[in-house]
Amino acid sequence: MEYKKVCLMYRHKDYAVDGMRSALGLAVENMYSYGVVMDTEIEKLDEHNLESIEMLRDMEGEIYSTVPANVEKNGFEPITIEELGEKLRDMSIVIPYGLK
Repeated sequence: MEYKKVCLMYRHKDYAVDGMRSALGLAVENMYSYGVVMDTEIEKLDEHNLESIEMLRDMEGEIYSTVPANVEKNGFEPITIEELGEKLRDMSIVIPYGLK
């Protein structure tokens, strides 16, 4: 059985935390799941949400950000737009999450 690779892309800060929980939910369902906070700075996450990200990492997922402040505040993995473009080529499903 081939596992699906899913990337959720968050461009609006109001949906980023909910989207990260969705990434964790997909990982629980045996998918390789990744999230990317793009072009927006989000608040420092609370302990509960940081634990959710650690659980996602334990299941071989990751949360990335194109914004250095998110990397510094929340420990996300840094990614450039070019690197993201390469990563998206490996995905089975790409979800633009919470667009307004």
